[in-house]
Amino acid sequence: MPATNKPAQSGRAKAYDYLKNTVLADPDAEGGFISEQEVAERVGVSRTPVREALLQLAAEELVQLVPNRGAYIAPLTGRDLRHLVELRGLLERFAAERVMADGTVPWRAMQKVLEQQERCDDPASAKEFIELDAHFHTLLVEAAGNSMLSRTYTALRARQVRAGLVALRRSGTRHAEVIHEHQAIVTALANGEVEAALAAIDDHHAQTLKHQLTTT
Repeated sequence: MPATNKPAQSGRAKAYDYLKNTVLADPDAEGGFISEQEVAERVGVSRTPVREALLQLAAEELVQLVPNRGAYIAPLTGRDLRHLVELRGLLERFAAERVMADGTVPWRAMQKVLEQQERCDDPASAKEFIELDAHFHTLLVEAAGNSMLSRTYTALRARQVRAGLVALRRSGTRHAEVIHEHQAIVTALANGEVEAALAAIDDHHAQTLKHQLTTT
């Protein structure tokens, strides 16, 4: 039986993926406008799908469309960061309780990601470290088996990565702290300690927010 080729990604999807997961995840892009032409050239599409992708991102409140100026990337405010951490906490706590009740804790996969994070111990690896951080938490959420929960969490990714990079840049010790906090989460999950797992998740988010708000 002939192999079925995977459908090619549309121009709008390519532009959307690049904008959301690369441009909008970069703290250095905050406070600036997105050049449709530059994105089109980088992705290899015309400006029309880029514009369509920006309209979608504006509907998700990830960019602000300013007349005669284009798409503006607003900096994450202290309020934004607090709300992000609050929502992440709700979703991750629910997921932790669900997987522990169902016996579907993905602690081995999370431990493997944690070991990868430990090797990202220099400034040049900051983006990779935070991408792994997002993957670490996503593994827990997806293990809950709730597709709507997973989609909601995935929608936070661009803000999550950008905020994580901000925290990492503002503290020379944040790398080691994250490793320690993640290990506490994995250990509690692996041992079936519900209250300890929830407390570890709360502590991790509280410490992250503290560093994010240092100069915000």
